[in-house]
Amino acid sequence: MTVQHFTPEGMMQPTPYHHVAVGTGTTQVHVSGQVARQADGTPVAPGDLAGQVAQALRNTALGLAGAGASFADVLRLTFYVTRWRPEKIGDFMAGVEGVAEEIGLPLPMPPASLIGVDHLFEPDVLVEVEATALLD
Repeated sequence: MTVQHFTPEGMMQPTPYHHVAVGTGTTQVHVSGQVARQADGTPVAPGDLAGQVAQALRNTALGLAGAGASFADVLRLTFYVTRWRPEKIGDFMAGVEGVAEEIGLPLPMPPASLIGVDHLFEPDVLVEVEATALLD
């Protein structure tokens, strides 16, 4: 297996992601920040954080698949969420959990960071997702 995800004993648990990923492959896959847009640029789920998280992850899955990868190959996910507040975690996780089976995203997720930002490139964009994966 190219990528192994785990959380060593003594690290904070439970979390919705593993703390560590170890990769042994040689081909890197970097998926740029994906947002809740259809292929033609049409916004998906305006104003709905859960819906935007789900669509951004779907788009990330498409990017990974285009490179011959899947979420099983992901070393790291980075989420950028506008105007983040801890109270938003329920909506954020609803988006993740609602799409995980559909796109093959394991739960707990690969190592992940959630970074609060003031705004993203368009006013309606609430979340952006980046992925780094490793293949043999």
